[in-house]
Amino acid sequence: MTDHTKVALITGASRGLGFFLAEALAPTYHIVAVAKTTGALEELDDRIKAKGGDATLAPMDVTNPDAMAHLCRGIFDRWGHLDLWAHTAIYAQLLSPADHIDPKDFDRTIGTNVTATGKLMPMISPLLNMAPTPADVLFFDDPHAGEKFFGAYGASKAAQIAMAKSWQAEVAHVEKAPRIHVLSPRPMPTGTRARFFPGEDRATLTHPRDEAPRLLKEIGLI
Repeated sequence: MTDHTKVALITGASRGLGFFLAEALAPTYHIVAVAKTTGALEELDDRIKAKGGDATLAPMDVTNPDAMAHLCRGIFDRWGHLDLWAHTAIYAQLLSPADHIDPKDFDRTIGTNVTATGKLMPMISPLLNMAPTPADVLFFDDPHAGEKFFGAYGASKAAQIAMAKSWQAEVAHVEKAPRIHVLSPRPMPTGTRARFFPGEDRATLTHPRDEAPRLLKEIGLI
């Protein structure tokens, strides 16, 4: 039986943009928060409850397809659908020349940013298609392909966004299909950006607590 609760899945919810997207959506969605860091998820849960919302915490790794498949099955069994998926889970290796990329870091970069995304899309799509009204999917562009020292990360984000845009084009004229959004956040003082630009003046950047609601308002979700 389909539950009429609006349900949002946030992959990468323990910090940065994912954390504050979950908080911003909490007044109108039940939040399913996925991240590897249990303590950070518990902090998010406290903030969601303070807003009068509810969350289901899922401390798991998006690169574990068995765990994610189990979660999707649990979402189906409990609610019968998904209204929103925001995919913010990302891995950013330290910058390096293209011919000095660490093999283990490269595998983790591609595994998190490309392979996991490609496996999650067909797992989550059926839940989105069962939403009572057209669901929303949020991807976040961070274009660095071809820039110096961004070889692995730039390539992985370009591949991820290419998959998202293909999905977007495929369902653009399909009735009741999910609406696929590729959003461009302003530069934020996140852990990912700190790895790329360690000497940057972070006071000039937009905090994710402000950027999350701005992006959601841009597409009419809050």
